[in-house]
Amino acid sequence: MIPDLSEKTNALVLSYIGIRRAVGISGLLLPVVLGPGGWLLFGIDFQDNISSYYHTQLRDVFVGTMCAIAIFLYCYRGHDWIENWTANLGCMSALGVALFPLDPHSDPLYQKSLTGYVHTFSGGVFFATLAMYSLFHFPSSKRSSREGERHQAERDLVYRTSGIVIVLSMVAMSAYLFVLSPDWKRWLNGYHFLFWMEWIAVWAFAAAWLTKGRTIIAEIGVDLLTIPRDMLSKRR
Repeated sequence: MIPDLSEKTNALVLSYIGIRRAVGISGLLLPVVLGPGGWLLFGIDFQDNISSYYHTQLRDVFVGTMCAIAIFLYCYRGHDWIENWTANLGCMSALGVALFPLDPHSDPLYQKSLTGYVHTFSGGVFFATLAMYSLFHFPSSKRSSREGERHQAERDLVYRTSGIVIVLSMVAMSAYLFVLSPDWKRWLNGYHFLFWMEWIAVWAFAAAWLTKGRTIIAEIGVDLLTIPRDMLSKRR
């Protein structure tokens, strides 16, 4: 129960918090289960990108997690129509990623099938909507006081840092896809460049949603971020 809020408002806030936690946990676990988990448990080599796990034994994990994220985003209702449409767009793009697979062993920019191009487009839109949440929807506004959030300045730092990391990861992936020569791409593929960039972006969005969902580990992190400010205020 959150103090100073009515029972009805509390129920709605707690519902939002539950969905945020579900989205954040899904994003946190997905690359770990696919990458290290697939390698340790099934002997699956690290793939060039997260989407390529569709063509491995972990297809159901990849598709199921993306569909779950889509459902969570569809159920998530924002505080205005712009946020609602961001959630709907995130839902549709997550379904596009899950249900329209990338062509096997292919460059995401050059596909042989229409489904492959739908997947690539959906992936870009999905990351863009996640950045929108971190940079514009989650940072402090009147809604924060309605939800009874503490340490808003530190939370905003987490949200905006998350959004910046997602954007920088998207810029790096775009440079890989649109700028680099085939030779450079082959060299970076040896280090699974796209996979690691996607992992960074997914964990950045997970950090924002877990913070907004007030999970225990996120709350500890927010409390730690308040220490420098508290120390400075005591010196004054």
